[in-house]
Amino acid sequence: MSARYEIAVRAAAALGEGPTWDPATGRLLWVDILGSRVHTYEPGSGRRTVRVTEQHVGAVAPRAGGGLVLNLRDGVALLDPDGTFRWLRHEPVPGRRGNDAAVAPDGALWAGTMRYDEAAGGGCLSRVTGDGTALTVLDDVTISNGTGWSPDGRLMYYVDTPTRRVDVFDHRDGRISGRRTLAVVEEGAGYPDGLTVDADGCVWVALWDGAAVRRYTPAGDLDRVVDLPVPRPTACAFGGADLTDLYVTTAATGLAAPPPAAGSLLVVPGAGAGVAQPAFAG
Repeated sequence: MSARYEIAVRAAAALGEGPTWDPATGRLLWVDILGSRVHTYEPGSGRRTVRVTEQHVGAVAPRAGGGLVLNLRDGVALLDPDGTFRWLRHEPVPGRRGNDAAVAPDGALWAGTMRYDEAAGGGCLSRVTGDGTALTVLDDVTISNGTGWSPDGRLMYYVDTPTRRVDVFDHRDGRISGRRTLAVVEEGAGYPDGLTVDADGCVWVALWDGAAVRRYTPAGDLDRVVDLPVPRPTACAFGGADLTDLYVTTAATGLAAPPPAAGSLLVVPGAGAGVAQPAFAG
C-alpha cells in the first residue's frame, strides 16, 4: 500500500515509543524511552509539551481522573494534573526496565518489562489495577511489547519481539488463556514491536528494522502494508478527532546513519478507523 505520511512532530528521539490518543484532551501522548521524556502533541493547535522524567520511561497513558500513568524503569507511577509525581507500584529490579504498556477495557494497566541486555526470559507482563495491585500474567518474556484488545474486549493481542510472532489470547475478567499465533513476521521483514487494534478488529503492527506498519485481519491474513521512511518504526495508534489518523513513533538508536525522519513522530492521515482507548482507572 502506498500511503501518504507526514512528519507530525520533528524530533530527535533516541527511542520514540508508545503513542496513545487521549480523547479527553485531544492530544497524542508518546515517550522517548532512552531520552527519559514524555511528549504531548495537539494536532489541532500544534502545541507540544515535553516533560523530563528521572528515569527511563517505557510508556504513558491518560488517567480517568486526569493526569498520567507512567511505566518507568523501577515500576508504575502517577502524575497528577498539577504535575505531582508519586509511585503507584515501586519494585526496582537491577538491570530491568519498563517497556510498552496498554490500558485494558476495564481500566487496568498491562505493563511490560525487559532487561537492558535483552536476556531471554528476563521480562514479564503484569496487570496493574488502580489501587496498585499487580498480578504477573506472563513471565519468561524477553522484550514485552505491543498489547491490545479486540473492540469487544474478548481477545488480547501481544508481542514478545524476538519470537517474531503476534499472539492472541482469549480475554475475560482481566484473565487471559488459550494462547495461539495470529501471525509470524518472516525473516528479513523486521521484528514486530508496538501494535494497535482498529474498529474492524484488525491488528496494526510496527516493524522494527522493517520500515513499515502491517495490518493483519482477525484471521491472521496480511492485508495492508504502510511503507515508511525510517527503518525503525516502533509503535502505532489511531488519533485525531475522528480517530482515522495513524500515528507512528520511530527510533534513531543503533543506526549508524539515521535518516532525517528517524526519531520523529509520523502520521498517516486517513489510514483507517480507530477505537477510543480507555483511560487508566487510577
